[in-house]
Amino acid sequence: MVIDNLDLKNYRNYNILNMSFDKNVNIIYGDNAQGKTNILEALYICSTSKSHRGSKDREIISFGEEESHIKINVNKNNINYRIDMHLKKNKTKGIAVNGIPIKKAVELFGIINIVFFSPEDLNIIKNGPSERRRFIDMELSQLDKIYLSNLVNYNKVLGQRNKLLKDLSFRKTDDMLDTLDIWDMQLVRFGKEIINGRKEFVKKVNSIISDIHSNLTGGKENLRIEYNPCVTISDFEKVIGESREKDIKYKVTNFGPHKDDLIFYINDKDVRKYGSQGQQRTAALSLKLSEIELVKIIIKDTPVLLLDDVLSELDNNRQNFLLNSIGDIQTIVTCTGLDEFINNRININKVFKVVNGTVTSEN
Repeated sequence: MVIDNLDLKNYRNYNILNMSFDKNVNIIYGDNAQGKTNILEALYICSTSKSHRGSKDREIISFGEEESHIKINVNKNNINYRIDMHLKKNKTKGIAVNGIPIKKAVELFGIINIVFFSPEDLNIIKNGPSERRRFIDMELSQLDKIYLSNLVNYNKVLGQRNKLLKDLSFRKTDDMLDTLDIWDMQLVRFGKEIINGRKEFVKKVNSIISDIHSNLTGGKENLRIEYNPCVTISDFEKVIGESREKDIKYKVTNFGPHKDDLIFYINDKDVRKYGSQGQQRTAALSLKLSEIELVKIIIKDTPVLLLDDVLSELDNNRQNFLLNSIGDIQTIVTCTGLDEFINNRININKVFKVVNGTVTSEN
């Protein structure tokens, strides 16, 4: 898979931007706060319809403008795709694939497979479970449309159930309780599918990550991931029923996949609790490299790797391992300088310099 080019209009600090990428290693360098990450963000939005920063559309549109436009051209398995996206301040974004508008943003998932690696991802091990759930959901949503559908439906049901729980805390009627029964059935139905999907995903990642981490640590460490569901499939319906009064009291659904977590073990010790910062970062790097390999296996093509100023956060050994692992996939890297690539003798195919929202090609 290769992103051929990117066009931006009124996007953050870019009035007009046109970039053509090489199929291998592309470097975007410049001082901090010049707009390098904005380019990667635009690519990510075309893959998932959302900003990796969690920004709202109106925050992305250039100051003083009402709309922003993103266009990219992608070649996937020798099939060309053009994605056009209009971000609007006060309306839902418009998305078209090959000139045909799509009705739902979720239809975008799976067209472009992107692995995004930023300094924040190095903290995925030590931060809270919501980040680990987000990781597994975003990856599975790009790879499995059935999982994505179940996740969307689950979140809708969860929102409706929580709204009803708030109403029930003030007054109870038979009709409201009957409605709660319906939401409970739907929650269990979609929740079970999510649990199954996550369980299989972790199983596949474990088949890859152990060797990667062993190579990264010189054979000194064994890394494995354990899926820690809030509730098992067999107990889900029972637990939801038994927790009803508690849920009504606290006005929230206390059990379900929205409470799940992943636990990382190095040599059978919980890395989050007992690992050093170096071990946590190495585990996160192994996770991202495993993500790349898993995407290759499932889509029978290579993903696009976006590295957002992550090299400066890694020591020389981890830098070298990462850079030598990207030879066969298109990689777009932001950084403040080229030293890491020169020192590691990595071939650079295209170089862009960014100065205050102006991009120049140095090739």
